[in-house]
Amino acid sequence: MMAIARVVPVFQKAEELARAFSERAAYYDENNLFPTENFNDLKEAGFLSLTVPKKYGGEGFGLKEFLEFQEVIAAGDGATALSVGWHLGVILEAAEKNNWRGAAFETLCKKVVQDQVLINQAATEHATGSPSRGGLPTTLAVKKDGGWILHGTKSFTSMATALDYSVVTARIDQTDTKGTFLVDHRLQGISVKETWDTISMRATKSDDLCLNDVYVREEDLLFTHKKNPVPEGWYLQVPAVYLGIAAAARNEAVHFASQFRPSTLPGPICETPEIQQKTGEMDAELFTCRQVLYRTVEKWEQEPAGRKRAASDLAATKYIVTNSANRIVDLAMRIAGARSLARKSPLQRYFRDVRAGLHNPPSDDIVLRSIGKRAFT
Repeated sequence: MMAIARVVPVFQKAEELARAFSERAAYYDENNLFPTENFNDLKEAGFLSLTVPKKYGGEGFGLKEFLEFQEVIAAGDGATALSVGWHLGVILEAAEKNNWRGAAFETLCKKVVQDQVLINQAATEHATGSPSRGGLPTTLAVKKDGGWILHGTKSFTSMATALDYSVVTARIDQTDTKGTFLVDHRLQGISVKETWDTISMRATKSDDLCLNDVYVREEDLLFTHKKNPVPEGWYLQVPAVYLGIAAAARNEAVHFASQFRPSTLPGPICETPEIQQKTGEMDAELFTCRQVLYRTVEKWEQEPAGRKRAASDLAATKYIVTNSANRIVDLAMRIAGARSLARKSPLQRYFRDVRAGLHNPPSDDIVLRSIGKRAFT
């Protein structure tokens, strides 16, 4: 009961913020701006500490609570949710794996709790694409003066201009070993190139992060690895966010159908069989998505010994939910008709934003090929 009592105020506040984010979403989307007000609200509420372990002063959210929070925020603004999800997910992964060297994780957690600093991974590059494709980073880490010199450019770095820290992957001095470094954005040589100009998730401001001979200390090397990282449970924040967007589209369509009364009908269009069928399809898809998503979460949390073999389940869940979310938004737009294409309609933004889920890694081709291959082994 104490756990429930602890979480309820968080979600009540999250729903309040989501409503405010929804009112601002069009402005940030249309102007291709980072949602500074939204993040100020998140920081003021202490929400950047949600996945920080309790022993370091955070809320200690596990995967299920984290994803439920993401759904709520995404229903208000998908770009804000996806962005803060990277921050919360990085912390959750480090807490679960306990693989950062020395006191780096504890030190960062205390900064998050005390100062609400913002962090993200910086792994993707223009030359290699997503790390899930298996390429070595072109960003190099060269040993020098008891520390490391980092040089390279990271793409798709959400929140780039607002970050305090990045977890940066780099190739260790022409070897096949990857190093993961904690980089303070106040260091000399850090800059952001504003390249983000898309039709989807515009307010994530996923610009290029440029590292021009950035010197970091030896203790900023968090860990090294040769193999590509195995997908982690926290990455389910991706389907959770797009599920939240789909739910918002569904609610917008239901509201429209309940209010719109053309002169050719005796009542609102929600009374027609066609609209009721489409609404039923949306709700059935939402039900299926939540069952799949949270069953995968339950398995992840209850069977930690099987996590190394869970990559296919995580990937399949992402594939199922993101594709279903696109179908839900499509149905919502069919209910609203041509009005859904008006710039003032949130449905056109939901439509653009939910498309991005199809391109967040792992891509559909990798997922389906992996699932199909497993059938023959």
